[in-house]
Amino acid sequence: MERLRINYFGIATGYQRCCDLDHWIRRRVRMVYWRQWRKPRTKVRSLMKLGVHVQAAVACGITSKGPWRSSKTPGIQQALSNDYLKAEGLASLRDGWIKLHHSR
Repeated sequence: MERLRINYFGIATGYQRCCDLDHWIRRRVRMVYWRQWRKPRTKVRSLMKLGVHVQAAVACGITSKGPWRSSKTPGIQQALSNDYLKAEGLASLRDGWIKLHHSR
């Protein structure tokens, strides 16, 4: 009986680890996009092209924050949303976990 409890809670902690890793990967991908754009003018132009309001795009584009910290800002998360990243081909670990463990 004790072994069953360990396995059950092991699955639960495995799910949380999977979600945490999924969030980290998405943030890392946003950071890579941010680094690719390099110059502030390119950053602003790219954010506006992806649907961010002009003021938010300028605020994000001229920030002195590093790429890792910038990747968490609302403007970048709006532009590089989960739906956009999915359309670009990034698979979600969380969705894979749910499909694997709850497909019956």
